[in-house]
Amino acid sequence: MLTRYELSPQELMLLNSEMRPREKSLGLAYLMLIGGHLGVHRFYLKRIGTGIAQLALFLLASFSYFLLIVATGGLESSDFSGFAILSLVLFLITAGALFVWIVVDLFLIPRMIRGLNAQLEEEVLKQIEWLRYNPQTPHGGHQGQPTGAPHQPYPPQPPYPQR
Repeated sequence: MLTRYELSPQELMLLNSEMRPREKSLGLAYLMLIGGHLGVHRFYLKRIGTGIAQLALFLLASFSYFLLIVATGGLESSDFSGFAILSLVLFLITAGALFVWIVVDLFLIPRMIRGLNAQLEEEVLKQIEWLRYNPQTPHGGHQGQPTGAPHQPYPPQPPYPQR
């Protein structure tokens, strides 16, 4: 497997031009975290399962907050019913868990970005290595494809691991 340091200047330019549109931005991920109660930053970082879990937790916290508002509407503070207390406990648990998860994500995002960008770079390096050892001839082959080029230029990659 090739590394970045084994590339010629032309191959390095190709790597950089392929990585630029694919790589994930740390700044953008943090901006998405500001509204992170919806889990948007996790979807951006290809963590679909945990993004759905964060979104579900946000919706549950919002629903329990709505129930709390309905349960306490027009009541004095000493007139809490069992339903209001249950709504308050559900809200505190879901909102607290979501808050802790967002704070933890503040520290996990840089590592997630580095890992995802390293995987993307590895994919591009595999493609460059394939091009290095399978040079395309100047004359076109069948249906405009250069001879030696596969119909699908790159093998499909497995989905990114969820961590």
